[in-house]
Amino acid sequence: MVIPLRLKAENLSCERGGRLVFKDLSFDLVAGEFAELRGPNGVGKSSLLRLLAGLNTSSSGRLSLEGGAPDTNLAEQSHYIGHAEANKPALTVRENLVFWQKFLGGSENANSFSAFKLEALADDQVLLLSAGQKRRLALTRLVVAHRPLWLLDEPTVGLDTASLIILQNHIHDHLKNGGIVIAATHAELGVKSAINIQLGKAA
Repeated sequence: MVIPLRLKAENLSCERGGRLVFKDLSFDLVAGEFAELRGPNGVGKSSLLRLLAGLNTSSSGRLSLEGGAPDTNLAEQSHYIGHAEANKPALTVRENLVFWQKFLGGSENANSFSAFKLEALADDQVLLLSAGQKRRLALTRLVVAHRPLWLLDEPTVGLDTASLIILQNHIHDHLKNGGIVIAATHAELGVKSAINIQLGKAA
């Protein structure tokens, strides 16, 4: 029996540096749903995404992911793209993609280069890339290995219009294939939200 994908947070609270960032946060998402994470700067959007990715811990509450890969924790079923792009600057674009394919358990896929139009940059060192090119390389991790939950922290930073459209298309495809996406962004992603997760006071 296939268990449908479902991400559920119940009364989550998070502390950072001894300060309560948010408390009693609950939400429920199922396969194919997109959640927009909203709130002013400093209210804990990044902290929540890092918590979901297994990089932070909650001070209270419960978080669960049903479905997906059996006997695999939530962090191992997530792609987290944060402010720091985690590219290896001394390596080429090709070497970065090979590294992430092996690290994330993906199979070699020549189409990874075309996912965000990196073919012409394959043998360039990452340290020579522009900010937008580095962001596109970071986003390519979304397609080098399948993970049902995408956690995106301001993913559009540095992207031009053409690259933004590519990102939108990848998000739509992921949702269509039963994935879940949570994104904190000030830009319009052009994706219909199932829910808005509001942290802090609404503007």
